[in-house]
Amino acid sequence: MKKVLALTLAIVMVVSIAMFAGCNSSSTNSAADTKDDAKTYVIYSDNAFAPFEYLDTKTKEYVGVDMDIMAAVAKDQGFEYEMHNEGFDAAMGAVQSGQADAMIAGMTINDERKKTFDFSEAYFDDGQVIAAKKGTKMSDLKGKTVAVKNGTAGKDYAESVKDKYGYKINYYKDSPSMYQAVKTGVDAACFEDFSVIAYSIKTGEVKLEILNDKPFNVKGYGFAVKKGKNAELLEKFDAGLKNIKKSGELKKILAKYGY
Repeated sequence: MKKVLALTLAIVMVVSIAMFAGCNSSSTNSAADTKDDAKTYVIYSDNAFAPFEYLDTKTKEYVGVDMDIMAAVAKDQGFEYEMHNEGFDAAMGAVQSGQADAMIAGMTINDERKKTFDFSEAYFDDGQVIAAKKGTKMSDLKGKTVAVKNGTAGKDYAESVKDKYGYKINYYKDSPSMYQAVKTGVDAACFEDFSVIAYSIKTGEVKLEILNDKPFNVKGYGFAVKKGKNAELLEKFDAGLKNIKKSGELKKILAKYGY
């Protein structure tokens, strides 16, 4: 009887240890799974669109309005992200291919883009202007070429009025290339977002002047995801944007860059 009792107790102890170990193993796996499931979003942006995103030559890091807004929203909403400053065309391609979760790059919200992207609420309003060497008039553009940046609202507008003004169009991958083309006389003018070219003129980086009295085609800039994808991230951005507007943080960011 003693032997039977001892054997029974031994079996009970083995089973209890196994169950305890099993519970610990399950708990450990659950914690690991939770950690692995923590999402780090991949965000793409432009690389030469001051003051919204540009390389700080001293720190060798990208800074600007969009960079600060993205950081403020992520902090407010408690999510992690990786920023890739690869250029505007590259950013759009990365989002459309699924390589990136979203993009923030001074991107104008319009009906054409809404066919392939879902946008946040607008965080900044801007329009396009025409910039050229001092003394240039709109009538001087007839028979000449003008510079535009691929994939932009400025490009779309330039194409829509080219017959009216009688010019041809040269296409560039970034804003600095456009400015250089006008500076060297390759093109007679360029189409650019008002806030961007005005900032570059103000800082002395671009020796051009704006031809039109006020921006045309004024619309909002938005944070964008692929249409039908990443709805949760879009909701987080909108919620964070609302909060930084309410707290005054957005106003401070814009003021930092002269707005």
